[in-house]
Amino acid sequence: MIKFFFGVKQKRKNHHYLDYRIISELKVKQGDLWRVFKIMSEFVMGFDELSKVAPGVTIFGSSRVSQDNEYYKKSYELGYMLGNEGYSVITGGGPGVMEAANKGAYEAGAISVGLTIDLPDEEPSRQYHTLSLDFDFFFVRKVMLVRYSVAFVIFPGGFGTFDELFELLNLIHTRKLYPYPVILFDQGFWEPILSFLKNNLLERGFIFPRGLEPIHVVSEPKEALDIINNFLVERYTSILDHMHPVERVRTLRLVKNIKNKISVSNSEIREGKNQNER
Repeated sequence: MIKFFFGVKQKRKNHHYLDYRIISELKVKQGDLWRVFKIMSEFVMGFDELSKVAPGVTIFGSSRVSQDNEYYKKSYELGYMLGNEGYSVITGGGPGVMEAANKGAYEAGAISVGLTIDLPDEEPSRQYHTLSLDFDFFFVRKVMLVRYSVAFVIFPGGFGTFDELFELLNLIHTRKLYPYPVILFDQGFWEPILSFLKNNLLERGFIFPRGLEPIHVVSEPKEALDIINNFLVERYTSILDHMHPVERVRTLRLVKNIKNKISVSNSEIREGKNQNER
């Protein structure tokens, strides 16, 4: 009788433990399931809201530079130039270099996009956004920072900037992304990194030469703008294959405007030469 009772008691104990374990596993799975829906919702939001901003140029860089910093001033200047040219300007929505680029585009009357994320040491800078989207997942945000741009400008920065730079280079190297220009700002800052890539990775065969081909190094915003414009005019026919119909229309309109400006500029140069010869 005692043995029977003890056995029943032990069985009940094991049964409760099994129930607890099943419930715990279901809670974990339920959490993962809801996470999947949250991830999906962020993708849907991003694709829906950003479908109207292409062609864009994404600008990366440190969030920790002040308004007196040279990088802030150059980023503002570049954002203004790009916006004035007809590009949308896309950033991670933070302060520093990102704020400056958004401010330039905003004051040029262009689309200024900030893709923000909640970080413990950083407050988003939304005052210069015409479109601001908040994300919880870094990898969803990364997709959106890349998806609607035809060029990428990387100012000096920290871990986040390097993460975004090497993510871009890896996507291009593995042919998962069209080889859009990757423009590094400030030769002095990037030279040690480029030397390492060439002398260690490339020389040892760890990467293909095509992995470094999209990289350009500039010191002035006008250089970056010229690289982007020339690339778009030269490659737009192949770029259009990677775009949706609405994006194609806007890109073709921008290409037409750039070509017209180039034509006018060339005419003025020829006219100036003719006057000098007279």
